[in-house]
Order: sequence, then structure tokens, then C-alpha cells
Amino acid sequence: MQKPFFGKAFFVRANSYFCAMFQNHLGELAGILTAVFWTVTSLAFESAGKKVGSLSVNLIRLIIAFFFIAFYSWIVRGYFFPTDATGYQWLWLSLSGLVGFVIGDLLLFQALVVIGARIAMLVMALAPPFAAFIGWLVLGEVMSVSNLFGMAITLIGIIIVILKREKTEENGTVKTKLKSNYSIQGILLALGGAIGQGAGLVLSKKGMGDYDPFSSSQIRVLTGIAGFIVVLTVMNRWPRFMAAIKNGPAMKRITLGAFFGPFLGVSFSLLAVQHTQAGIAATLMSISPVLIIAPAVILFKERINWKEIVGAVITVIGVALFFL
Repeated sequence: MQKPFFGKAFFVRANSYFCAMFQNHLGELAGILTAVFWTVTSLAFESAGKKVGSLSVNLIRLIIAFFFIAFYSWIVRGYFFPTDATGYQWLWLSLSGLVGFVIGDLLLFQALVVIGARIAMLVMALAPPFAAFIGWLVLGEVMSVSNLFGMAITLIGIIIVILKREKTEENGTVKTKLKSNYSIQGILLALGGAIGQGAGLVLSKKGMGDYDPFSSSQIRVLTGIAGFIVVLTVMNRWPRFMAAIKNGPAMKRITLGAFFGPFLGVSFSLLAVQHTQAGIAATLMSISPVLIIAPAVILFKERINWKEIVGAVITVIGVALFFL
């Protein structure tokens, strides 16, 4: 009698296959999950930032994230505060927090307010090349041809989704060209955010080693809190900060963004760079602009055109190349 195809042996083999894939591509999977988390947090912080300002959002979300991570680490590892980290880890992770959170995120969050999440995340797609270049300088990482090709395909897909092609009339002739009607200031802010994110990932990888990603993220968050306290003090923004805390709708969005951003998103980004190269991790994280399409349709009733569908397919193909 012929054994059924979907028998016990099939499920045992399937389970072994998926377990092996999870172990072999843990960094890549963590990078994709990071992109999902950052999709949620970018939408939440864009909305909150327009209500209470990007500076207040930055500090509040880091304070909330600190307690998320602290209680998680206390339950899982028995440490409310990362006292088991070495001085070397504190040094490099703190530097990563200053570069990534204080400088990079400060610029990015202002870009979210100025040009919106979709265009800001497009410019943030430049973080992978920055991370790969800085990783080469600092860590000596070398990316394979397949990895570089996958990065290029992923970035092309993202660009196709975000950029718009417009028809203009010049001297009676209709011309089609790619055109941006967005603020140059906003573009530069997002570019600074991309550099900060790429550099922050590399510095995190250098300092983290095999240390716990969530506790590593907590050190970065602590440094970010200290940095933003200094910034708010110098700029005399404490009255706005207190007003932001009293804004109920904004606080709900900031809390949601803090859970999916500094808590889950940043921690999983560190898990990604811990198990794969910084450039690969940053590229997988950069698919957020494509992931924004679905919530835009469901929540905001936006229409999807063929260009966005093609771009999404190309991006998925680019991501798949990292698993070959």
C-alpha cells in the first residue's frame, strides 16, 4: 500500500527544513521583521510628530521603550538594567545610540513631518549602501556578488514604488519625467537619517558581539534619552515636551510607535546585524516603503497602481536573493 504523501515523515522533513532555514537565515528574517515593525512605527510617529513636534516624540518614545525593554529583560534574563554588559559594549553601543538615535532619528523624524513617511522612507533606502560602506571601513565586511545584486534589485523596487512619473508640457511638447515636488530640506533631513541609521547599525554590531540584542538596544536607548535631554534643554523645548505628554491622541500613537520601534524594531535590527552582514540587514530593513502600501489602502483607502505592484514584486525578488 502506497504511503500518503502528507504523512508523518513529510511533516518531520518539513519541520527540519524550516528549522534549518530559520537558523541559517536568522539575521535575514530578523531584518524583514524589522521592516514590518518600522512600517507601523513610521506611520504612528508621522502622525504624532505633526501633533506635538518631532523632538518631543523622540524623547517620549525612548522613555517608553526603555521600560518595555527593561521589563522584558527582567522577565527573560533577570536584568532590569544591563549591568552585565562590559565596558567595551557600553562604549560602542552608547556611541551607536548617539549616532543612530540622537542624530539619525532626530533628522529622520523631522523629515517625516516635512515630507511624509513614504518619501522619507525612500531616502532611508540609502541606509544599506551607507551601512555596507561603513561596515567595510570599520568591520572589514565583504559582500558577495549575489548580495550586491539583491541589494540593487531591492533598492530598484523601492524606488519604483515611491517615485512618481509626471507629464509636463514645455513649448507645446509633452514630456514625461521623474519629478519630485518635495522639500529639499526634507530630502536632506532624511538623507542625514539614512547615514545615521547605517552608521548606527555598524557601530552596534562592533560593540554588541554575542551580547543580548534587547539589552544592547536598552543601552542605545539610554544614550538616546541622555542625548535628547541635552537637546531639549539647549533648545528650551521643555514646555512643548510637557504639552506633548498631556496630548492623549499623540501619546497613544507614540506608545504604539515605541512598542514597534525602539522596543521591537531596534532590538530585531540588532539581532539582524548580529547574525548577518550590516549591509544585508540594512537592505532587508529598507523594504518598509513597500510595506506601507497595504496599510495605506486599508486604513486610508488609497488606490494602488500598476507601478506600485511591479515595484513590490521586484522588491520581493530582491529580498529573495538574500536567501539563495
